[in-house]
Amino acid sequence: MLVDTYGRTATDLRVSLTDRCNLRCSYCMPAEGLAWLAKPELLTDDEIVRLVRIAVTDLGVTDVRFTGGEPLLRPGLPSIVERCAALAPRPRLSLTTNGIGLARTAQALADAGLDRVNVSLDTLRPEVFRTLTRRKRHQDVLDGLAAARAAGLTPVKVNSVLMPGHNADEAPELLAWALAEGYELRFIEQMPLDAQHGWQRSGMITAEEILASLRTRFTLTPEQADARGSAPAERWLVDGGPARVGVIASVTRPFCAACDRTRLTADGQIRNCLFAREETDLRGALRSGARDADLAELWRKAMWGKKAGSGLDDPAFLQPQRPMSAIGG
Repeated sequence: MLVDTYGRTATDLRVSLTDRCNLRCSYCMPAEGLAWLAKPELLTDDEIVRLVRIAVTDLGVTDVRFTGGEPLLRPGLPSIVERCAALAPRPRLSLTTNGIGLARTAQALADAGLDRVNVSLDTLRPEVFRTLTRRKRHQDVLDGLAAARAAGLTPVKVNSVLMPGHNADEAPELLAWALAEGYELRFIEQMPLDAQHGWQRSGMITAEEILASLRTRFTLTPEQADARGSAPAERWLVDGGPARVGVIASVTRPFCAACDRTRLTADGQIRNCLFAREETDLRGALRSGARDADLAELWRKAMWGKKAGSGLDDPAFLQPQRPMSAIGG
């Protein structure tokens, strides 16, 4: 098992398949993009499947989420999903995507064994989408969401980040739309993971502000505390339920004490926390001929040293050197 010194057990693996992305969201990267990893630095499909197999069969991982960058840009994605779905015990498989390209791949991914998707969409207004992402692809995301629902990749979850001066007033509108479409909406506080290192707490829309905005139109009832488990989102029943809305308040309401996640970057580094500044190299060991048992032990040691919290509340907090696109969500 992947246990740390605080008694937490990591059963949820986030696997980044690429650092590349086909959007240029202003809160993530500059307009010109970033210096992407060279292909030889990336784990191969076989290497990814091997490490996922070790995590599932030797280390107790039960949930695997494929992330990026944008994971739909990985050419071998359906095959990776199919091979991971064939593992015993079978892990639950999900995908976090910006939705571009999902309309043409959702059914193939479902057929390969993918269970569900999280799709990022911050606005219902095409002009605001274009400003935030620097791309004119709003309808593609809506089409991708519909395709995921039709393919049975449910519950389809929508992740939204509210930004001052752009979409800060859209929370009620987004929730009404999600309820009508049958999607589960989750708002995420903007986190200090931008490549520009320009994040400022004072410019962030907080969980309390999001909830206050939603309550101008909806009645929100907190879900029972024991229903949350290790999930990052606090959830509320909307107008008595059963529909729900979630808020991931990584900055103002950190949930580190219940964290059950471990992360594998696209270039084969283990990160025991989203905000960690240290990594453990599995790629080098793997390519040097390490046995499964050796790789599992390196992974255990990486998780054993996990800190109690992210450190976001520490005045001396430093952002990770890698941005979100290179870490994986």
